[in-house]
Amino acid sequence: MACQIKENEIKEKVIEICGEFKNDPNDLIAILHKAQNHFGFLPKEVQAAIAEILNISSAKVYGVVTFYSYFTMEPRGKHPISICMGTACYVKGAEKVLKEFESKLEIKNGQTTRDGKFSMNTLRCIGACGLAPVIMIGEKVYGGVKQEDVSKIIKEYE
Repeated sequence: MACQIKENEIKEKVIEICGEFKNDPNDLIAILHKAQNHFGFLPKEVQAAIAEILNISSAKVYGVVTFYSYFTMEPRGKHPISICMGTACYVKGAEKVLKEFESKLEIKNGQTTRDGKFSMNTLRCIGACGLAPVIMIGEKVYGGVKQEDVSKIIKEYE
């Protein structure tokens, strides 16, 4: 997917963000967080600008972006859905919840709905094992989610 952001806008904003962290490559993760919050995702153009300004390789930036599940190189939906697939959640039915979201939203894991309202991804652990199975929509956590809860949860955001 081509980046819809103008190159000069990317450069100006990345200079500003990196400057807030004194262009310190040790703050790469914080810089990536701030850049993703601004742009909504981290396309290759943003990654390249960050690498250039921090004087590090694009491969290093790309490695960090692809390692951490928080970062995305594709635009996310207005309401990003994260489904925990950690051991406790998986054992308590997270896979069935995932399949129900896929069915109701007509997207697969890692995709965004055509209208841009929802995107969905799985995570290894949200850190709320006592509430398993757990999903997050944006910053809101839902615990004890069952297949039959999915339609009601989606309706909260429509």
